Amino acid sequence: MARHARDDGRTPGRGAAGSGRRVPVALMAGVAVACLVLGALFGRFVLAGLGGSGAVSGVTSLEEGELDTVVATYTYDGRTVEVTARDVIEANTSLETAEAEDGTYAMPSADDVLAYARNEILNEVVADEGIEVSDEEVDAFAESMLGTSDYAQIAAQWGLDEESARRVVGESAAVYKLREQVVGDDEAGDPPAQPAACAEGEEDVATAEYGAYVVGLLGDEWDAEGETWARTDGPYYELMGDMEFSSTSATYNQAATAYYVAYAQYSEESGTSSQAWTDYVNTMLSTAEIDIYSLVA
Repeated sequence: MARHARDDGRTPGRGAAGSGRRVPVALMAGVAVACLVLGALFGRFVLAGLGGSGAVSGVTSLEEGELDTVVATYTYDGRTVEVTARDVIEANTSLETAEAEDGTYAMPSADDVLAYARNEILNEVVADEGIEVSDEEVDAFAESMLGTSDYAQIAAQWGLDEESARRVVGESAAVYKLREQVVGDDEAGDPPAQPAACAEGEEDVATAEYGAYVVGLLGDEWDAEGETWARTDGPYYELMGDMEFSSTSATYNQAATAYYVAYAQYSEESGTSSQAWTDYVNTMLSTAEIDIYSLVA
């Protein structure tokens, strides 16, 4: 993904106007493992906290020739980087997927621009810390978080090409490694792995694989011998008590529900380390600024 460095800090050209809004980049940070949600790709450590979404003022769509228009600049560690509409769009999906029927592209929202800048700064922090990940570590990270290291499959789910999907997962693995370095031992352990994706239209087809996955998450809430609930006062029973499944038969949707509960439990237990990570990221971002520009004719 292209980065366009500037050293003078002046208002960028290429169709961008200087009338924008300057906001502090340091905002609340979270490790957001997004489950195949386009725009918040898995492993992209999206930093939330700025209110308001919506398109950059005055423009809602772009022609193909306008994709390299500068929509923002951010400054970090003494270096100013230009951000184009193309950069932001391709951080979330492929241009082919983003293209509307009339051949135009939706203008990235202010939130999308901010998320892009924050993620790029985090990638710089990773590099500054000398953190690297091997191909084996990236594959293991993908298996742990997504249930697969088949990047063609991941790319199809995210609307990316395979190379971009591999890059996103690699960047995510590196940032996660930085997080582990910052927070140290995490009493919550590793986050739960997502269930393997199913074929389109087969979300309610029961398989033994999903049955084993679901029961494997239930812990002491499940009676393995009786193939029934061991207790009815737990978080899994609250959401899944009226579902019919067993260790040899469950659907993708049921597995996804169990994953939701497991991840909620993990998030709650890792609150302390998450706060340490939040504080660290805010410290890194506290010196950064971003200008978001309005496009003019």
